[in-house]
Amino acid sequence: MKAIVIAAGLLAMSGTTMGTVVPRVEEKPRIQIAILLDTSNSMDGLIDQAKTQLWRVVNELATAKRSGKAPELQVALYEYGNTSIPAETGYVRMVLPLSSDLDKVSEQLFALRTNGGDEYCGQVIQYAAKNLAWSSSNADFKAIFIAGNEPFTQGGINYQIACRDAIAKGIIVNTIFCGGNDEGVNTKWKDGADLADGRYMSIDQNAVAVHVDAPQDKKIAELGAALNQTYIAYGAAGEASKQRQAEQDVNASAAAPGANTQRQLAKASALYTNEAWDLVDAKKAGTKVEEMKEAELPAEMKKMNVEARKAYVDAKAKERERLQAEIKKLNGEREKFVADEMKKNAASGKNTLDAAIVKAVREEAAKKNFQFE
Repeated sequence: MKAIVIAAGLLAMSGTTMGTVVPRVEEKPRIQIAILLDTSNSMDGLIDQAKTQLWRVVNELATAKRSGKAPELQVALYEYGNTSIPAETGYVRMVLPLSSDLDKVSEQLFALRTNGGDEYCGQVIQYAAKNLAWSSSNADFKAIFIAGNEPFTQGGINYQIACRDAIAKGIIVNTIFCGGNDEGVNTKWKDGADLADGRYMSIDQNAVAVHVDAPQDKKIAELGAALNQTYIAYGAAGEASKQRQAEQDVNASAAAPGANTQRQLAKASALYTNEAWDLVDAKKAGTKVEEMKEAELPAEMKKMNVEARKAYVDAKAKERERLQAEIKKLNGEREKFVADEMKKNAASGKNTLDAAIVKAVREEAAKKNFQFE
Protein backbone atom coordinates (compact mmCIF):
# COMPACT_ATOMS: atom_id res chain seq x y z
CA MET A 1 0.00 0.00 0.00
CA LYS A 2 2.84 2.38 0.88
CA ALA A 3 4.43 1.81 -2.53
CA ILE A 4 1.17 2.71 -4.26
CA VAL A 5 0.81 5.91 -2.23
CA ILE A 6 4.38 6.95 -2.99
CA ALA A 7 3.92 6.22 -6.68
CA ALA A 8 0.74 8.29 -6.76
CA GLY A 9 2.53 11.16 -5.06
CA LEU A 10 5.34 11.05 -7.60
CA LEU A 11 2.83 11.05 -10.43
CA ALA A 12 1.10 14.10 -8.97
CA MET A 13 4.40 15.93 -8.52
CA SER A 14 5.43 15.24 -12.08
CA GLY A 15 2.08 16.43 -13.46
CA THR A 16 1.21 12.89 -14.69
CA THR A 17 -2.01 11.03 -13.92
CA MET A 18 -2.44 7.45 -15.17
CA GLY A 19 -0.41 7.95 -18.32
CA THR A 20 -1.68 11.46 -19.11
CA VAL A 21 0.94 14.19 -19.15
CA VAL A 22 -0.46 17.50 -17.91
CA PRO A 23 1.76 20.37 -19.06
CA ARG A 24 2.85 22.73 -16.33
CA VAL A 25 1.41 26.22 -16.69
CA GLU A 26 4.18 28.75 -16.25
CA GLU A 27 3.22 32.03 -14.67
CA LYS A 28 3.56 35.18 -16.70
CA PRO A 29 6.71 37.15 -15.93
CA ARG A 30 5.90 40.27 -13.94
CA ILE A 31 7.01 43.87 -14.01
CA GLN A 32 6.04 45.56 -10.73
CA ILE A 33 6.46 49.30 -10.35
CA ALA A 34 5.58 51.50 -7.37
CA ILE A 35 5.42 55.22 -8.19
CA LEU A 36 5.91 57.50 -5.18
CA LEU A 37 4.92 61.09 -5.95
CA ASP A 38 5.56 64.20 -3.92
CA THR A 39 2.18 65.98 -3.82
CA SER A 40 3.26 69.08 -1.91
CA ASN A 41 2.36 72.53 -3.25
CA SER A 42 5.28 72.87 -5.66
CA MET A 43 4.59 69.61 -7.48
CA ASP A 44 1.63 70.39 -9.74
CA GLY A 45 3.84 70.00 -12.80
CA LEU A 46 5.01 66.56 -11.67
CA ILE A 47 1.43 65.37 -11.15
CA ASP A 48 0.46 66.69 -14.58
CA GLN A 49 3.33 64.75 -16.14
CA ALA A 50 2.29 61.56 -14.33
CA LYS A 51 -1.31 61.92 -15.53
CA THR A 52 -0.47 62.66 -19.13
CA GLN A 53 2.49 60.31 -19.58
CA LEU A 54 1.20 57.10 -17.94
CA TRP A 55 0.10 55.60 -21.24
CA ARG A 56 3.37 56.47 -22.96
CA VAL A 57 5.18 54.44 -20.27
CA VAL A 58 2.72 51.55 -20.69
CA ASN A 59 3.30 51.53 -24.46
CA GLU A 60 7.06 51.34 -24.00
CA LEU A 61 6.71 48.46 -21.52
CA ALA A 62 4.26 46.69 -23.83
CA THR A 63 7.21 45.80 -26.08
CA ALA A 64 8.85 43.79 -23.26
CA LYS A 65 9.14 40.01 -23.38
CA ARG A 66 10.96 37.33 -21.43
CA SER A 67 11.48 33.95 -23.08
CA GLY A 68 8.99 35.10 -25.72
CA LYS A 69 6.26 35.87 -23.14
CA ALA A 70 4.70 39.28 -22.58
CA PRO A 71 4.74 40.25 -18.88
CA GLU A 72 1.96 41.23 -16.55
CA LEU A 73 2.42 44.87 -15.56
CA GLN A 74 1.41 45.88 -12.03
CA VAL A 75 1.55 49.49 -10.88
CA ALA A 76 1.17 50.87 -7.35
CA LEU A 77 0.81 54.51 -6.40
CA TYR A 78 1.78 56.43 -3.24
CA GLU A 79 1.63 60.12 -2.48
CA TYR A 80 3.72 61.83 0.18
CA GLY A 81 4.43 65.33 1.46
CA ASN A 82 0.78 66.37 1.41
CA THR A 83 -0.42 67.97 4.66
CA SER A 84 -4.00 66.90 4.02
CA ILE A 85 -2.74 63.39 4.95
CA PRO A 86 -2.57 62.76 8.74
CA ALA A 87 0.78 63.66 10.35
CA GLU A 88 0.89 60.35 12.25
CA THR A 89 1.37 58.53 8.91
CA GLY A 90 4.29 60.81 8.02
CA TYR A 91 2.09 62.53 5.40
CA VAL A 92 2.22 59.31 3.38
CA ARG A 93 -0.76 57.59 1.73
CA MET A 94 -1.06 54.43 -0.33
CA VAL A 95 -3.25 55.61 -3.19
CA LEU A 96 -3.42 52.23 -4.95
CA PRO A 97 -1.81 48.84 -4.18
CA LEU A 98 -0.06 46.91 -6.94
CA SER A 99 -2.68 46.51 -9.65
CA SER A 100 -2.89 45.40 -13.26
CA ASP A 101 -6.05 47.53 -13.66
CA LEU A 102 -4.44 50.41 -15.53
CA ASP A 103 -7.70 52.37 -15.70
CA LYS A 104 -7.68 52.49 -11.88
CA VAL A 105 -4.11 53.81 -11.94
CA SER A 106 -5.17 56.55 -14.36
CA GLU A 107 -8.28 57.36 -12.32
CA GLN A 108 -6.26 57.79 -9.13
CA LEU A 109 -3.59 59.91 -10.81
CA PHE A 110 -6.27 62.31 -12.06
CA ALA A 111 -7.71 62.51 -8.54
CA LEU A 112 -4.42 63.65 -6.92
CA ARG A 113 -4.27 67.21 -5.58
CA THR A 114 -1.25 69.05 -4.17
CA ASN A 115 -1.18 70.64 -0.73
CA GLY A 116 1.31 71.74 1.93
CA GLY A 117 4.43 69.90 2.45
CA ASP A 118 6.71 67.91 4.66
CA GLU A 119 8.35 65.35 2.37
CA TYR A 120 9.69 62.24 4.11
CA CYS A 121 11.36 60.09 1.44
CA GLY A 122 12.67 57.42 3.80
CA GLN A 123 9.22 56.88 5.24
CA VAL A 124 7.37 56.48 1.94
CA ILE A 125 10.05 54.11 0.61
CA GLN A 126 9.81 52.01 3.75
CA TYR A 127 6.00 51.88 3.53
CA ALA A 128 6.04 50.86 -0.13
CA ALA A 129 8.70 48.17 0.38
CA LYS A 130 6.91 46.68 3.41
CA ASN A 131 3.22 47.03 2.58
CA LEU A 132 2.88 46.14 -1.10
CA ALA A 133 2.37 42.57 -2.34
CA TRP A 134 5.73 42.24 -4.09
CA SER A 135 6.47 39.07 -6.03
CA SER A 136 8.59 36.49 -4.20
CA SER A 137 10.29 35.50 -7.47
CA ASN A 138 13.80 36.77 -8.08
CA ALA A 139 13.09 36.53 -11.82
CA ASP A 140 10.45 39.27 -11.72
CA PHE A 141 11.34 42.95 -12.07
CA LYS A 142 10.47 44.99 -8.97
CA ALA A 143 11.21 48.70 -8.69
CA ILE A 144 10.26 51.82 -6.76
CA PHE A 145 10.34 55.21 -8.50
CA ILE A 146 10.29 58.14 -6.10
CA ALA A 147 9.99 61.69 -7.42
CA GLY A 148 10.23 64.96 -5.49
CA ASN A 149 12.24 68.13 -4.89
CA GLU A 150 13.08 68.39 -1.18
CA PRO A 151 16.15 66.93 0.59
CA PHE A 152 16.09 63.13 0.69
CA THR A 153 17.15 63.23 4.34
CA GLN A 154 13.92 64.62 5.85
CA GLY A 155 11.73 62.70 8.29
CA GLY A 156 12.14 60.22 11.12
CA ILE A 157 12.93 57.18 8.95
CA ASN A 158 16.55 57.11 7.77
CA TYR A 159 16.53 56.89 3.96
CA GLN A 160 19.69 54.74 4.05
CA ILE A 161 17.96 52.07 6.13
CA ALA A 162 14.80 52.21 3.95
CA CYS A 163 16.78 51.87 0.69
CA ARG A 164 18.92 49.02 2.01
CA ASP A 165 15.83 47.19 3.27
CA ALA A 166 14.20 47.56 -0.16
CA ILE A 167 17.12 46.14 -2.15
CA ALA A 168 17.45 43.31 0.37
CA LYS A 169 13.99 42.25 -0.89
CA GLY A 170 15.07 42.58 -4.51
CA ILE A 171 13.28 45.93 -4.94
CA ILE A 172 15.36 48.50 -6.83
CA VAL A 173 14.92 52.14 -5.78
CA ASN A 174 15.18 54.74 -8.56
CA THR A 175 15.20 58.40 -7.54
CA ILE A 176 13.92 61.26 -9.70
CA PHE A 177 14.85 64.72 -8.47
CA CYS A 178 12.67 67.54 -9.77
CA GLY A 179 15.27 70.23 -10.30
CA GLY A 180 18.94 70.66 -11.11
CA ASN A 181 21.15 67.58 -11.25
CA ASP A 182 23.78 68.89 -8.83
CA GLU A 183 21.17 69.96 -6.28
CA GLY A 184 19.72 66.44 -6.31
CA VAL A 185 23.17 64.98 -5.73
CA ASN A 186 23.86 67.39 -2.86
CA THR A 187 20.52 66.62 -1.18
CA LYS A 188 21.24 62.84 -1.25
CA TRP A 189 18.82 61.72 -3.99
CA LYS A 190 21.69 60.06 -5.83
CA ASP A 191 22.89 58.40 -2.63
CA GLY A 192 19.47 56.81 -2.13
CA ALA A 193 19.53 55.28 -5.62
CA ASP A 194 23.12 54.09 -5.22
CA LEU A 195 22.23 52.23 -2.01
CA ALA A 196 19.45 50.27 -3.75
CA ASP A 197 21.04 49.46 -7.14
CA GLY A 198 18.89 52.10 -8.81
CA ARG A 199 19.36 55.06 -11.11
CA TYR A 200 19.45 58.70 -10.07
CA MET A 201 17.80 61.06 -12.55
CA SER A 202 16.89 64.73 -12.55
CA ILE A 203 13.96 66.16 -14.51
CA ASP A 204 12.17 69.41 -15.15
CA GLN A 205 8.76 68.72 -13.59
CA ASN A 206 7.25 71.64 -15.49
CA ALA A 207 8.46 70.56 -18.92
CA VAL A 208 5.93 69.54 -21.56
CA ALA A 209 6.74 66.39 -23.51
CA VAL A 210 7.37 66.91 -27.22
CA HIS A 211 4.26 66.04 -29.25
CA VAL A 212 3.81 65.81 -33.00
CA ASP A 213 0.27 65.77 -34.42
CA ALA A 214 0.03 62.86 -36.84
CA PRO A 215 -2.64 62.27 -39.51
CA GLN A 216 -3.34 58.85 -37.96
CA ASP A 217 -4.27 60.24 -34.52
CA LYS A 218 -7.93 60.92 -35.31
CA LYS A 219 -8.57 57.43 -36.68
CA ILE A 220 -6.73 55.83 -33.74
CA ALA A 221 -9.02 57.75 -31.35
CA GLU A 222 -12.10 56.53 -33.24
CA LEU A 223 -10.93 52.93 -33.17
CA GLY A 224 -10.10 53.24 -29.46
CA ALA A 225 -13.66 54.41 -28.75
CA ALA A 226 -14.98 51.47 -30.77
CA LEU A 227 -12.80 49.10 -28.70
CA ASN A 228 -14.84 49.99 -25.61
CA GLN A 229 -17.90 48.46 -27.24
CA THR A 230 -16.20 45.06 -27.30
CA TYR A 231 -15.99 44.92 -23.50
CA ILE A 232 -18.67 42.83 -21.75
CA ALA A 233 -19.03 43.95 -18.13
CA TYR A 234 -19.86 41.14 -15.71
CA GLY A 235 -20.02 40.61 -11.96
CA ALA A 236 -20.51 43.10 -9.16
CA ALA A 237 -17.79 45.51 -10.34
CA GLY A 238 -18.49 45.20 -14.06
CA GLU A 239 -20.56 48.27 -14.85
CA ALA A 240 -18.50 50.59 -12.62
CA SER A 241 -15.29 49.35 -14.26
CA LYS A 242 -16.67 49.86 -17.75
CA GLN A 243 -17.71 53.38 -16.78
CA ARG A 244 -14.18 53.99 -15.44
CA GLN A 245 -12.78 52.91 -18.81
CA ALA A 246 -14.87 55.53 -20.62
CA GLU A 247 -14.00 58.22 -18.05
CA GLN A 248 -10.27 57.65 -18.51
CA ASP A 249 -10.70 58.15 -22.26
CA VAL A 250 -12.25 61.53 -21.47
CA ASN A 251 -9.49 62.39 -18.98
CA ALA A 252 -6.76 61.51 -21.48
CA SER A 253 -8.44 63.53 -24.23
CA ALA A 254 -8.57 66.64 -22.04
CA ALA A 255 -5.15 66.24 -20.40
CA ALA A 256 -2.56 67.04 -23.06
CA PRO A 257 -1.94 66.77 -26.80
CA GLY A 258 -1.19 63.16 -27.65
CA ALA A 259 -2.28 61.67 -24.31
CA ASN A 260 -5.43 60.11 -25.77
CA THR A 261 -3.49 58.63 -28.69
CA GLN A 262 -1.09 57.00 -26.23
CA ARG A 263 -4.01 55.65 -24.19
CA GLN A 264 -5.70 54.07 -27.21
CA LEU A 265 -2.40 52.48 -28.25
CA ALA A 266 -2.08 51.06 -24.72
CA LYS A 267 -5.61 49.62 -24.96
CA ALA A 268 -4.47 47.73 -28.05
CA SER A 269 -1.49 46.21 -26.20
CA ALA A 270 -1.12 42.95 -24.28
CA LEU A 271 -0.62 44.85 -21.00
CA TYR A 272 -4.17 46.22 -21.00
CA THR A 273 -6.16 43.29 -19.57
CA ASN A 274 -9.39 43.37 -17.58
CA GLU A 275 -10.36 39.78 -16.81
CA ALA A 276 -11.70 40.87 -13.41
CA TRP A 277 -14.67 42.61 -15.06
CA ASP A 278 -14.63 41.90 -18.82
CA LEU A 279 -15.88 38.54 -20.13
CA VAL A 280 -13.70 38.55 -23.25
CA ASP A 281 -10.49 38.83 -21.21
CA ALA A 282 -11.90 36.51 -18.54
CA LYS A 283 -12.56 33.78 -21.12
CA LYS A 284 -9.05 34.21 -22.51
CA ALA A 285 -7.75 33.74 -18.93
CA GLY A 286 -9.66 30.46 -18.53
CA THR A 287 -13.16 31.39 -17.31
CA LYS A 288 -15.85 29.13 -18.80
CA VAL A 289 -18.77 31.27 -19.89
CA GLU A 290 -21.11 28.27 -20.00
CA GLU A 291 -20.53 27.61 -16.28
CA MET A 292 -21.20 31.15 -15.09
CA LYS A 293 -24.23 31.92 -12.95
CA GLU A 294 -26.92 34.00 -14.60
CA ALA A 295 -26.67 36.62 -11.83
CA GLU A 296 -23.06 37.37 -12.88
CA LEU A 297 -23.96 38.01 -16.51
CA PRO A 298 -24.90 41.36 -18.06
CA ALA A 299 -28.56 41.95 -18.86
CA GLU A 300 -28.16 41.34 -22.62
CA MET A 301 -26.76 37.84 -22.01
CA LYS A 302 -29.22 36.60 -19.40
CA LYS A 303 -31.91 35.86 -21.98
CA MET A 304 -29.50 33.86 -24.19
CA ASN A 305 -29.00 30.11 -24.08
CA VAL A 306 -25.52 28.69 -23.39
CA GLU A 307 -24.49 28.43 -27.05
CA ALA A 308 -25.65 31.96 -27.80
CA ARG A 309 -23.67 33.28 -24.84
CA LYS A 310 -20.48 31.63 -26.06
CA ALA A 311 -21.05 32.91 -29.59
CA TYR A 312 -21.66 36.44 -28.28
CA VAL A 313 -18.38 36.51 -26.33
CA ASP A 314 -16.47 35.00 -29.27
CA ALA A 315 -17.86 37.64 -31.63
CA LYS A 316 -16.78 40.46 -29.31
CA ALA A 317 -13.32 38.89 -29.01
CA LYS A 318 -12.97 38.67 -32.78
CA GLU A 319 -14.05 42.29 -33.22
CA ARG A 320 -11.56 43.41 -30.55
CA GLU A 321 -8.71 41.59 -32.28
CA ARG A 322 -9.63 43.29 -35.56
CA LEU A 323 -9.71 46.76 -34.00
CA GLN A 324 -6.46 46.23 -32.09
CA ALA A 325 -4.71 45.01 -35.24
CA GLU A 326 -5.91 48.09 -37.13
CA ILE A 327 -4.68 50.39 -34.35
CA LYS A 328 -1.26 48.72 -34.37
CA LYS A 329 -1.04 49.01 -38.16
CA LEU A 330 -1.91 52.73 -38.01
CA ASN A 331 0.63 53.23 -35.25
CA GLY A 332 3.37 51.79 -37.44
CA GLU A 333 2.56 54.49 -40.01
CA ARG A 334 2.24 57.09 -37.26
CA GLU A 335 5.65 56.30 -35.74
CA LYS A 336 7.35 56.74 -39.11
CA PHE A 337 5.60 60.08 -39.64
CA VAL A 338 6.52 61.33 -36.14
CA ALA A 339 10.16 60.27 -36.53
CA ASP A 340 10.42 62.10 -39.85
CA GLU A 341 8.86 65.25 -38.41
CA MET A 342 11.12 65.19 -35.35
CA LYS A 343 14.18 64.91 -37.61
CA LYS A 344 12.91 67.64 -39.91
CA ASN A 345 12.33 70.05 -37.03
CA ALA A 346 15.35 68.90 -35.01
CA ALA A 347 12.98 68.23 -32.10
CA SER A 348 14.24 66.37 -29.07
CA GLY A 349 12.49 64.87 -26.08
CA LYS A 350 12.50 66.80 -22.81
CA ASN A 351 13.87 65.22 -19.66
CA THR A 352 10.45 64.31 -18.29
CA LEU A 353 9.01 61.73 -15.88
CA ASP A 354 8.05 59.20 -18.56
CA ALA A 355 11.49 59.34 -20.18
CA ALA A 356 13.16 58.79 -16.81
CA ILE A 357 10.98 55.79 -15.92
CA VAL A 358 11.26 54.15 -19.35
CA LYS A 359 15.03 54.53 -19.51
CA ALA A 360 15.51 53.02 -16.05
CA VAL A 361 13.11 50.11 -16.60
CA ARG A 362 14.65 49.19 -19.96
CA GLU A 363 18.16 49.09 -18.52
CA GLU A 364 17.32 47.42 -15.22
CA ALA A 365 14.80 44.87 -16.52
CA ALA A 366 17.36 43.71 -19.10
CA LYS A 367 19.31 42.30 -16.15
CA LYS A 368 16.26 40.11 -15.43
CA ASN A 369 16.35 38.84 -19.04
CA PHE A 370 13.52 41.06 -20.29
CA GLN A 371 13.98 42.12 -23.89
CA PHE A 372 12.48 45.26 -25.45
CA GLU A 373 11.79 46.08 -29.07
